[in-house]
Amino acid sequence: MVVTRLLTLFILFCSVAQAAVLPQDRADLMYHAYQGGGVSIDGPAVMLRKKAGQSVSLSAYYYVDTVSGASVDVQATASAYTEEREEKRVGIDYLAGNSIVSLNYAQSDENDYNAKSVSFAIAHDTFGGMTTLSLEAGLGDDEVGRNGDESFSESLKRYNYKLGWTQVLTDRWIAALNVQVDLDEGFLNNPYRSVRYLNTNESRGYSYQAEVYPNTRNTVAIALVNKFYLPYRAAVSVNLRHYQDSWDIRAFDAEVEYVHPLSQQWVLEAKMRWYSQGQANFYRDLFDYANQQNFMARDKELSEFNNITLGLGASYMLPVWGAWPEAKPELTLQWDHIRFNYKNFRNVTVVDASAGLEPLYRLEANVIRAFFSLYF
Repeated sequence: MVVTRLLTLFILFCSVAQAAVLPQDRADLMYHAYQGGGVSIDGPAVMLRKKAGQSVSLSAYYYVDTVSGASVDVQATASAYTEEREEKRVGIDYLAGNSIVSLNYAQSDENDYNAKSVSFAIAHDTFGGMTTLSLEAGLGDDEVGRNGDESFSESLKRYNYKLGWTQVLTDRWIAALNVQVDLDEGFLNNPYRSVRYLNTNESRGYSYQAEVYPNTRNTVAIALVNKFYLPYRAAVSVNLRHYQDSWDIRAFDAEVEYVHPLSQQWVLEAKMRWYSQGQANFYRDLFDYANQQNFMARDKELSEFNNITLGLGASYMLPVWGAWPEAKPELTLQWDHIRFNYKNFRNVTVVDASAGLEPLYRLEANVIRAFFSLYF
């Protein structure tokens, strides 16, 4: 099961320093593909945004992805699978003076997971457009199922709050400070995932039991974004983010992105991102015995690990269409290469190693995104 809980709007901050200007009308067709760790994810998406008068902007988004294969977790206790997820989002932005008020609804459906969310946001432009303050609140309501077990049904409530401050510091430097608080309550673990514990009666040296998670999780993330516009029309972004939660996970990531226009038609971009986190306080790769703790997890995303992402992208502005001269078509291709290094999660698919002495797991993934965008 792919647990994708998209609970927040994608409209806010389309423009860093122009909260009191409605986003430009546009239509996007996108295809994305992920390949790594034995799992393939791919699918198309379409997005449309259109103004209705001078004060209202409407948006709609539709996305389908197909997941196939088996991650290292699944390979240990189950077989490969294929599933499809469908996501829909609609939103409305209302311009009132120097403020934009946004309301968004999202729904994601899988055969064993359904998620619904609604969010409300307001962004206010002040000090002559030099400062933007934003506030957002969202509510998510998820239903968790399990394939092959119609009696299994759990719920999950998600509450998220965001506070943002964007400041134009100079004619070439814009900075933003964003704070996000998430409060989750309900069934938080994956119904298919297991933990392992030592068992000398087994030939492999261990047995499995179901994971057990707390039913609450509170998180706080603080991000500092800096955008510098260089004299030769290029731009550099430097972003820092700190994360911590009630499960004792501490994480930090830093990203540098460079955007360089080659001409009126071509724009190139490159980025590098570093991420590092500590483990949850109830995570272990191998427990000493069954039911060792009240809460037990072996999800590799709760372990101690780091990753590095290298990305390249290119955009090309197509010639204006004669039948529709107001429209500006554009093609964009982006590629990311990600390397994960897990510090205390071991690859149990290696059968010729003793329990707890298997090699540490490594993962390389590639993500490709292709866009056709039409601005009008």
